[in-house]
Amino acid sequence: MFFSTRGRYALRIMVELASYEGAYYVPLKVIADRQEISEKYMESIIASLVRAQLVTGVRGKGGGYRLAVEPEECSAGDILRAAEGSLAPISCLSTKPNTCPRAESCKTLPLWEKLDSMITEFLDSVTLAQLIEDDGGDGRCLG
Repeated sequence: MFFSTRGRYALRIMVELASYEGAYYVPLKVIADRQEISEKYMESIIASLVRAQLVTGVRGKGGGYRLAVEPEECSAGDILRAAEGSLAPISCLSTKPNTCPRAESCKTLPLWEKLDSMITEFLDSVTLAQLIEDDGGDGRCLG
């Protein structure tokens, strides 16, 4: 399984926003500087988080972004799906039901289905609140 920088950065952005506890809107530049992520690249990531209703934004003076969800109710899986799309380890599992013409006879499909289930179960079991606790509370990450 390979997660792109987009997914990893989305997690970092969400941890950063969660560290502010929704107190106010955080300017994109502040997040970009603290997380050492290009502001231009962050714009597209933030847009996907807004579309997924995980983040809200306000334009203009005093504008920025903040969480639209409680950290305890948002999972790493939610964030990664918003940024990456499907988390399925193989393409034929990215749609439900599986439309692969070989699905009925594929001897390896059970292996991939089990891996998909394990990945989903694990990522959905880790909340944003837990990630905040694990990072020391300041939202910074080197990963």
